[in-house]
This record gives sequence, C-alpha cells and structure tokens, in this order.
Amino acid sequence: MIRLHDICKTYDNGTKALGGVSFRIDDGEFVFLVGSSGSGKSTIIKLITAEVGCSDGRIMVNGFNLNDIRPRQIPHLRRTLGVIFQDFRLIEKKTVEENLVFAMRAVGSRSRDIKKRIAYVLDLVGMTEKRTALPTELSGGEQQRLAIARALVNNPQMIIADEPTGNLDPARSLEIMMLLEKINELGTTVLVVTHAKELVDRFSKRVIKLDAGRIVSDGQGGYSSDEEE
Repeated sequence: MIRLHDICKTYDNGTKALGGVSFRIDDGEFVFLVGSSGSGKSTIIKLITAEVGCSDGRIMVNGFNLNDIRPRQIPHLRRTLGVIFQDFRLIEKKTVEENLVFAMRAVGSRSRDIKKRIAYVLDLVGMTEKRTALPTELSGGEQQRLAIARALVNNPQMIIADEPTGNLDPARSLEIMMLLEKINELGTTVLVVTHAKELVDRFSKRVIKLDAGRIVSDGQGGYSSDEEE
C-alpha cells in the first residue's frame, strides 16, 4: 500500500515539482498516473522508490516510512517494488533466462527457487520459447515482456510501469497493457505512468491526473475530453 500525504518537493535548484500531493493506493489496485510533461509524475516515482526524499509531508510505501528510512533499509523497500522502464534496461550480453537469473541472484535467491520462479514468469509473459535468445534478437514488444518478467521475478508487492509502451506501436502497446492487467488480476498492485491517452481511455481503471505538481482529478475513467498530452 502507498500513502502520500500533503507531499511537497522542491529540488536543490529551486524547481518546485510537487505542491501538496495526497493519494492512497491500496493493495491490489490498478492505477494510471497521468499528466503532461513536467506535471510531477517522475518525481512521484522517485519518491516512491526512495531515489529522492520529500521536502514536506509524509509517505509510506509497503510498510516503510520513507520520512525516516535508513539507507540500509532502501534495498529491502525496493524488493517490494518491480519497476518497468520505457527503455527496457536489459543486459544485452545475457540471454532472456540469464537476465532473470541475474535479478534473482542479486537478492540472494536459492537455485531451486530460481528455476521454478523463472519458468512460471516466462510462461506468464509468453516468453518461454525465447528463453535462450539475447535481448538484441527480440522485438520491442518482446523486450518489454522480458522487462516485465524481470520486474515480476522477485515477486514484488507492486509493479511500477514508467511509460511502458512509449517505444511500441499501438498493437504491441495494447498487448503490454493487457498483460499488466492480467498481472494485476493475479494479485499484484500496478501503477502505470503514461502519456498514452488512448490506452488509458480503453481501460476502465482509476486515473490520478497531475497538473503543475498538484492532483486535479482522481477517479474511474480516462483522461478528460480536453486533456493535452
């Protein structure tokens, strides 16, 4: 569960990114976070993952109080989160399977657990037949499926997808969103940060809309009809 209460963030250069943001995401929810460039979406991701701290307000993420989290606790926080990036960030010299093994070994998983979990996750994302392929041998959609598998492989409580369809064509984008919806239906909380108005409108989910560092709407449905990307 995520709770942001009256969060303000001003960077060292004077940029005021957030001005009093409050929202709660409960376990099992699927939420879109939308807004134009510079609205504060990226800052919220950085706050949730403890990449930056807030200037004022209170923030809780999966049982961690980020206002007084110690540096040694941050890796444990991040293990509860699976983050998916627009640019995939895969290890190009490792196969599909080796990318996932690397992610699991990084958190100390046992070999027998690694084999079982990877088989399950590859089947879930439809990549079993590609397990020996290198990322450079995959299409953009397949690379994003691998990125989703990597985010899932350590069984996080929540997936954060940062513009997950930004480099994909409309058909592949829809496939990725449907996969994220399936993952949510299996019990994982999903937060999707996106500019993709047509995808948001296609899925009947909760939408939090930011503008100039403040929440301007929070509810079911898509972008408003006058939304500018």
